[in-house]
Formats: sequence, C-alpha cells, structure tokens
Amino acid sequence: MANGLINFHWFLVLFIVYYFSLLCSASNKIRQGEILRDGDNIISPKGKFNLGFFSPNGSKQRFLGIWYADVPVISVVWVANRDKPVSDQNGVFTIEKNGNLVVKDGRGDLLWSTNVSVVETTNSTVSLLDTGNLVILNDNNKDLWQSFQHPTDTFLPEMRVYMDGVLRSWTSESDPSPGRYSLGVDPRASPQIVIWDGSNRRWRSGYWDGLSFTGVPDMKALYFNGFKLYNEGNRLHFTYTAANTSNLVRFHISPSGYELQQMWDIDKRQWNMIQSHPLGDCDVYNSCGNFAKCDISKSLRCTCLYGFVPKDWEQWNARNWSGGCIRRTQLECGRNSSVLRSDSGNGDGFLEIKGIKLPDFADTAAAENIDECKSKCLENCSCTAYAFVTGIYCMIWSGDLVDLQQFNEGGNTLYVRLAHSEFGKKSRTIKLVLISILVAVAFVICIAIWLLCKYKAKRRGSIRINEMPIRDPIRSGELPIDLSGPGDLSVEGHQGSGSELKFFSFSSIVAATRNFSNENKLGQGGFGPVYKGKLQSGEEIAVKRLSRKSGQGVEEFKNEIMLIAKLQHRNLVRLLGCCIEGEEKILLYEYMPNRSLDSFLFDPAKQAQLNWRKRFNIIEGIARGLLYLHRDSRLRIIHRDLKASNILLDEEMNPKISDFGMARIFGGNQNEANTNRVVGTYGYMAPEYAMEGLFSGKSDVYSFGVLLLEIICGWRNTSFRADQHSSIIGYAWEKWDEGRPMDLVDRSIWDECQHNEVLRCIHLALLCVQDMAVHRPNMSSVVLMLETDNIRLPLPRQPTYTSMRKYEDADIWNEKQDFSSNDVTISVIVGR
Repeated sequence: MANGLINFHWFLVLFIVYYFSLLCSASNKIRQGEILRDGDNIISPKGKFNLGFFSPNGSKQRFLGIWYADVPVISVVWVANRDKPVSDQNGVFTIEKNGNLVVKDGRGDLLWSTNVSVVETTNSTVSLLDTGNLVILNDNNKDLWQSFQHPTDTFLPEMRVYMDGVLRSWTSESDPSPGRYSLGVDPRASPQIVIWDGSNRRWRSGYWDGLSFTGVPDMKALYFNGFKLYNEGNRLHFTYTAANTSNLVRFHISPSGYELQQMWDIDKRQWNMIQSHPLGDCDVYNSCGNFAKCDISKSLRCTCLYGFVPKDWEQWNARNWSGGCIRRTQLECGRNSSVLRSDSGNGDGFLEIKGIKLPDFADTAAAENIDECKSKCLENCSCTAYAFVTGIYCMIWSGDLVDLQQFNEGGNTLYVRLAHSEFGKKSRTIKLVLISILVAVAFVICIAIWLLCKYKAKRRGSIRINEMPIRDPIRSGELPIDLSGPGDLSVEGHQGSGSELKFFSFSSIVAATRNFSNENKLGQGGFGPVYKGKLQSGEEIAVKRLSRKSGQGVEEFKNEIMLIAKLQHRNLVRLLGCCIEGEEKILLYEYMPNRSLDSFLFDPAKQAQLNWRKRFNIIEGIARGLLYLHRDSRLRIIHRDLKASNILLDEEMNPKISDFGMARIFGGNQNEANTNRVVGTYGYMAPEYAMEGLFSGKSDVYSFGVLLLEIICGWRNTSFRADQHSSIIGYAWEKWDEGRPMDLVDRSIWDECQHNEVLRCIHLALLCVQDMAVHRPNMSSVVLMLETDNIRLPLPRQPTYTSMRKYEDADIWNEKQDFSSNDVTISVIVGR
C-alpha cells in the first residue's frame, strides 16, 4: 500500500513538471530570471515561428536561432551566436540583470549578447512575434532591442532595411558563420540593392524610381509590388509587405552569393523560387567591362558602345571582355576647355541608347526636365552621360560607365557623350547601309519580274493538268456511295449546295507520297496504311488509303466523309479532301508531326517526353473534343472507337481526335441506339455495347475513362498484366480501394506531377468506367470536373467487367482481328 502511494506521488510530480514544461515551451516570451535550455522553444503567438537551439545540416554544433514552425524542413531566418557555436547540448539563453539577452554554454561562458546599454531592471521580457522579430521589452513595454535591426542572412516582410544595414551569407549550408557575400543598400543618387563579394560588387538591382528597381524590369509586378521606401528622421529604410500575409515569403542571400526570393508552397511542401539574382552572365556585375554593354540575346554578348573600341583587341577577340572599351575619339571638351556646348557647332553631342540598365555610380543634379539635365552635363567636362528618369529625375555620370546591360523589354534611356566627329561617321555608315539595302531590293525586284514573265510565257504555251475541268464525283454519280439522307454532307451548314470537300486526282496523290513509298509510311491502322505527303503548294498532308483487305470498307469511308468533313474544332483532326478513282478510296488529312498518342505513351524511350503537364493538357483536349461531338456540333456524334492510336498530336503536342469510320450520328433528343454490328477495339468498349449492342454518349465516356487511366499509367489496357488483373480497370480499382491510387502513376512523371490533379483524374476515370451507363457522368460533367478544383466528385462504384475474360461469356462470334497494330479491332454480330 505504501509503495503504491509513493508511486502515485512520483506520478503526480512528473505530471506537474511535464505540464509546466509544456506551458513554458508553448509561451512566446521569457521573463528576466527564466532560463531556456537546449530543447526548449519559444513559439510566436500564432505559431508561425520558433526560437531555440538547432544544428545545421551535417553539423553537431548548436546555435540559437529563429525558424519557421510549420515548415517541415528547418528553415532558419536568424542566428544569434553564429560566430561562437555551443559544442554540446548544454547551451542556455536567458535575460541577465542588465536586461541583455545572452547565450552561454554549459560552463557558463558567454557566447553572445545583445549588448544593449540599459539600466538594470527586474521586469524585462523577450517576446517572439509572428513577424519573426525577437524583441526585448522593458517595464513600460518599450523596445530596447530587436532582431530585425540585427539581421543575419534573411530579410522578412515588415523588416526594415536601413542604408547602413547589411545581410551576411552563411559560410556554407552547414555553417552559419558570416560568409564572403553580403547584401545591402547603396544610397548614392537613388538607392539600389547591392550584393558584395568581399569588397567587390557582384550584382546590383539598379536605381529605385519610387515604384521599382530599374535594373530588373521584368520583375516589376511580381517582385517589387510590396517594396516601400520611407524616410524617418533623415534615415532611409526599405520595407516589404507581402500581397497575401498568410503566405510565407523570405528574401535570402545564399552561401553561393545569390539573392533569392522564395515562397512556401503548402501543397508541394517545398520552397518555390520566385526570383534569383544574378540571373545569367549579363546580370553579373560589369561582366563586359567599362563602356561596353551586355546583351544575353546576342551570340557575341559583349559589345562596345558606339564611339568606343576594345581596350585590348587580342583579349576581346578571345572573348575575354573584362578589360572593357575606351573612346575612339577624345571629347572636344577635353581638348579645348572653351568648347563646352554642342551649340557651338563643333561641341560634343549625345548618343541615345534605349532599353539599358543605367550605369553604376550616378549623381543627381537639380533639373526639372530633360533639357535642363542635358545642359547640366554639357556644363561639366567630366560628365560622360546623363539620363532623366521619372521618380528620380536628372542623373549624371562622371568618369567611366560601369555595368551596362541591354534589355529586350523595359530599361531606361541613356545619353552618352561623344565627340562631334563621331556623329559624322555614324551618318556616313547609315547612308552606306541604306544604299546597300536599296540596291539589293532593286535587284530582287528585277529577278521577280523576270521570273513572272517567264512563268506567264510558259503558262500560255501549255495547259496545266489542274486547269482541266474536274468533276465532282458526288454530283456526277461516280462515287459509289449514297451520301443522301441524315448523313448528307450538306446537313452541317451547307444545305442544298452539295459537298464543299476538295477532290484530288490519284496521280497527284501518287506524286505527293512518292508513289506510296515505304519511307513516307507513317503507320498502319484498321482502315489501311497512312502515308506522309507533300502537295505542290508545299502543304504537308497525311494520306489514309483504304486497304482492300481491310475489315473496314465503304461504310466506314462514307462515315468518315459524312462526319469529319464539316466538323470544326481545335481538338478534332481536319479533313482536307478525298480521292475516289476506280477501287481507290483515299482521305487526306492535315499532317500531325508528332503522330499518335500511343507512339509516345507506350514507348519506354519516349514516355518521359510526356510530362504530367503535357498529359493533363492532352486529357483536357480530348475531353473538350468529345464534348463538342456530343453536345456542341449541330448533330450529336458518338465516336465508338476512342483509343490512344486515334488521338493525333500536332507540333505543340495538342491532341486531335481522328478516325471517324465507326462513328454514328444521333438526331433530335435521341440518347441511345442499338446495333447488330458491334465495332470497336477490345478493352475500350463499354459493357452494354460489347454484350448488347447498346451505344450512347456514355459509351464514349467509358472509352475516355480507359484512355485516361492509360495516360496516367503509361500502360496499354489491351496488353496489361499485373497481379492477376488482365485490364487496367481492375488494377486501378484495387489500388483505389487500398488507398494507394498514386501507385498507378507512370514512374517517368512521378517526381514532377501535381498530385491533386492526378488523384482527381484517377477518381474521374473510375467514375467513367462504371458498369452501368446511367452511373457514368456525361462529357459536360467530365470537362467541368477536370477544370474545376473545388467540385466534390461522387464515389465510384466497383466495376465488375474488369477482365477481358468477362467478354467471353457474352453471345459474341464472327470476331475479326487486325494484327497490324498493337490494338485489336473487332467487328462482331451480337446474337439475341
């Protein structure tokens, strides 16, 4: 009994100690006399920041620092004892009697102190704010010291950066001691942000014009919209306010000397890079030397300003541009002090350079307009250039022009002082160039007139074959297909005038395809071979030739002409014309340089070229094309053979639905039809269609669901085998049911795919392949679910027809297979 009572007392004591330790660690402040040891933390009121001891990556040394509380990878924004680490985990931090915050090791040796001169007090407190600022408050809650005024390597929103304050990089990712790079503000003329490598400049932002920094014109809207410049008691400072205060944003000088702006991505749980400087070779300080400008868009990125020549030709030709350039002609003002103004006729002038990053080391001058600014420069022989910038006004440069960069967009206009004689050289050069251009144009015109005359003479002497009357095979009755009735071409927007489809002669197609050479063969489908061709006009085409041995024939050819000739949508392949001569039946399409989706999707060597963003765009494009067929075209069309090989890709990887040989038209309010002739491809057909011959828009939705799973997985459904599943649908359902749907994702896109989008697509695919057509969404709902993030999708039902063996139970016979491709095309009669 006594032992039990003792144990209870011990438990109570431990509970009380634990409880108070939690209260202590959850506080956002410590009071004078309290000691926080290694392992205890101060947390800001809303839990945004922690303060405590930490060890950088790969280091055993301990430092007192502040880091983000909700970021899983420790991201430190401030370090106290960065010069003197604690060698073990016995470090403490506290407020001493003199009101200073100190860090000591286990022996009591002082490693760091705030060094504030204050009168001894007993009521000082240290608080960690939700801005990441650590402040010492006296009895009257007055700030005695704050970490924002003593930054390390990071600038946070609401922090003030004074002209005499600098950020100092870490030595390395595992060593927070002050490194070689620093970042601060140079107040000369107009403030600009500068990165120093030791005492040398590495990068600068250009001058502050009241809205942005002129040296980074492409970042105005995104990067600098939150910067403000304030003047308190003749002491200038910058602040930055994030557009959305809930976003975690930081500016950071890295150990490698880059100024970074980063934002925390909650979904990806990583820091996203918004901007980084220096950005490229031209962004590095004065990379081309004095009086030279850097243009990253040019193959020879460094060029001397007009009127200047390389200082060392040998080094310049070897692409060592650091020596810069020198004047070709001395200024008049330098040779004759009496000649100051260009008004004299022989004085110096100014060369206008637009879209430039203004040089470093400017001075301001009192001038209300650009003319006064020019006069200020002319009055001073040492003035080499001037600029008049809104928000800064008159700026002049004396001596060398340093760190010039040419921008494609943005930038400012700089006026560079040149000797009067340079402008004469420039005008002579311009005249020579203009004369050369005029001579060349006149020569080209003469050649064109001669060729035109020769062409007309040849045309008069012979009759070209395409000037002979060509009969429309449909109107003349030569086409052995009846295009009347509901499938007439005139139904879609051209009643009563016959077909507008272009007809080509067989000989012209033979010429375009080089007599259907194997070199021009693009592939083989159920219809027959497809060839690449080139018309006399230079237009590239795809030629689809009906094979005499094909299981498809006149009906499919008729369908193709009826349906696709008048359909106009960016995600449907465009039919250019046809040829009907004898037994030849040929269709001409726009040429798709990237061929079909299956050539990328199921080829291990090409799969990686289809990253997730391209795959998602392809999914959206197919869905919009189907929506057009089902709802937005004048006649509702059911494709009935949607699969990867029937999705063609243009040069920008945009998808286009092709092969309408199996398609059917629905009229009026018709929603479903029945057929005795089931056509399509194994693995893509809906159960009700494969076994009962019932087809509708939901049949295409089922095929779209299978195709969607193939795009996500990178596996062909008709050749799929995994874990006793003979189709992708059964395997997808098993992973979904186990709560592991991401196991389906193609490994070549795993690292860069958007998980939320992938999960939504898998969910949508399982909704599309449900057994009952009534349970599947229509295509308008599919497009809405794809393009809207905040729609709650219904739970899918488990599909039972997930094995190809299930189809063997149906009363199906007369199966035809086309083994010329990996897809198996079937045409069956359904017995009832």
